Amino acid sequence: MKLIVKNVKKSFDKKDVLRDLNYEFEQGKIYGLLGRNGAGKTTFFNLVDEDLDLDYGEILCTDNNGDTRALVPEDVGYVLSTPAVPSFLTAREFIKFFLDINRDRIEDKKSIDEYFDMVGIEVEDRDRLLRDFSHGMKSKMQMLVNVISSSSILLLDEPLTALDVIAAEEMKDMLRKIKDKHIIILSTHILDLAVTMCDEIVILNNGVLEKIEISNLNDDEIKNRVIDALKDENKEA
Repeated sequence: MKLIVKNVKKSFDKKDVLRDLNYEFEQGKIYGLLGRNGAGKTTFFNLVDEDLDLDYGEILCTDNNGDTRALVPEDVGYVLSTPAVPSFLTAREFIKFFLDINRDRIEDKKSIDEYFDMVGIEVEDRDRLLRDFSHGMKSKMQMLVNVISSSSILLLDEPLTALDVIAAEEMKDMLRKIKDKHIIILSTHILDLAVTMCDEIVILNNGVLEKIEISNLNDDEIKNRVIDALKDENKEA
């Protein structure tokens, strides 16, 4: 599967936020999406998730037969930087409800406790109300429902910033394990995370997507390429 972004443009109040996005994201890879604050990373995610309308261009995907088609809601899972979970349910009630309403589309269904194990929700927390969960734990729950739904495209908006060191490592390990079945695009301000976690790094730079070639480069060289691209954006801004 591929996610195909073609000539995408988006403006707000006559300000061109996304000028001309073109990129192909492939299944089996984790992409690090970097850009300065206000560069348009969340706007791009909202366009893919169809929370915003395109001004111009297309966002398409290819199916298992290689045919190009429009995205449908089931294709996309979106983990927000501020997690949204139903505070009046316990973690177990929430997952049970999600499994019940999505039972016809869930592949390789597991027990609720097996799902909790996947993202490191401790046994003593599984029957607590979600309103009592920390920001990081709510992020885990939001990630979990998107993984359960088998969305082919996972958009992760700063997913690890609120997690402690152990929880972040658990989340990174899970993403590596599931990436073969997904297109994972991870928006982050943490350069080291992008360098060590991602298969490709993409800069949202002056309203366009720019690939940073990382083959045959060491970590310091990759970091310097990214920093140079972001400095160039700041000069033009």
